Amino acid sequence: MSPITVYGADWCEDTQRTREHLDAIGVPYQYVDIETNDRAAAWVKEQNGGKQITPTVRMPGLVLAEPSDGELDAALRSRGVLA
Repeated sequence: MSPITVYGADWCEDTQRTREHLDAIGVPYQYVDIETNDRAAAWVKEQNGGKQITPTVRMPGLVLAEPSDGELDAALRSRGVLA
């Protein structure tokens, strides 16, 4: 299992963008559709002050809500996933 998890919804353009970006840069991740997983949806709301923000990306020691590609890349670099 990848240490990176993308919590999102299939209909969400930002979720699609984040997944496409991770695919393009070759970073493996697990995708969880919060529309079909109530526990995941509750976790996302806990992380975001009660709001369902997609995507919410979890990696070791960090949770990002709706990150830009640049923010995501910086977080991946800081955790040694990207050079």
